[in-house]
Amino acid sequence: MAENMSVLVLLGLAFIVILTAIKIVPQGYHYTVERFGRYTRTLTPGLHFIVPFVDSVGRKQNMMEQVLDVDPQVVISSDNAQVTTDAVCFFQVLDPVKSSYEVNDLERAMQNLVMTNIRSVLGSMELDEMLSNRDRINGALLLKIDEATDPWGVKVTRIEIKDIAPPQDLVDSMARQMKAEREKRAIILEAEGEREAAIKVAEGEKQAAILKAEGQLEAAKREAEARERLAGAEAEATRLVSESIKNGDQRAINYFVAQKYMDALGQLAASDNNKIMMIPLDASSMLGSIAGIAEIAKDAFGNKQ
Repeated sequence: MAENMSVLVLLGLAFIVILTAIKIVPQGYHYTVERFGRYTRTLTPGLHFIVPFVDSVGRKQNMMEQVLDVDPQVVISSDNAQVTTDAVCFFQVLDPVKSSYEVNDLERAMQNLVMTNIRSVLGSMELDEMLSNRDRINGALLLKIDEATDPWGVKVTRIEIKDIAPPQDLVDSMARQMKAEREKRAIILEAEGEREAAIKVAEGEKQAAILKAEGQLEAAKREAEARERLAGAEAEATRLVSESIKNGDQRAINYFVAQKYMDALGQLAASDNNKIMMIPLDASSMLGSIAGIAEIAKDAFGNKQ
């Protein structure tokens, strides 16, 4: 009975020793091994054996990229504006030994380091610059924090400022300022539109006046040309009639007298003051009158000859 109990005890001790010696490291993690509290080696993902009761696992480091939420904090800008900001930081452990033994509580150290640099970077900017240069802020934070975490074996891959929130009274003032700026731009654009419209109308009227004057000038030129040609034709006709009269042609005299007679009748008919005009009722009477006048002219010219 006692022998059986000894065998069971030995088997139990052997099982505990074997269980203590076997170490399985999951994918994405590295374990450090310490012998009597001193670092000796690093276990990578897979099955490993260590010396029971001599070696022990020291730190279990997550080698995957991790996300660190930075708590919201109040920051005062260089122009004394108070804002509340928070951020998120992405980092990855590259050296598990440094991350295990160069810093105590890596996540808490990262949290404080990011918050300190956020206050430093944002505090050097004015509020407007802070709100409009989010990418530049992220770049500056990444450069500073990655440099500071290099001795810890940590690589900071990204830092993003999630929100920059000014106080409500400052937000209201910014909204009123934005509204005033938009109204100002609207008034300016409307005035510029009216000015452009007035210029276009004036240019149109100018072009219309020029075209109208050119048209009147052209019409006057053509009218003068027509009058000149008519005067020339009338002078030529008068010259021919004069030569015919000079040669004693009675038909020319009749033509001349009849033309003048008809011109006179036309002028009488066109006069506004003429109420009543006495003229022959038929053509024979008019021709008779013309013939009579022609006879008078013939006698007159004949007496002269």
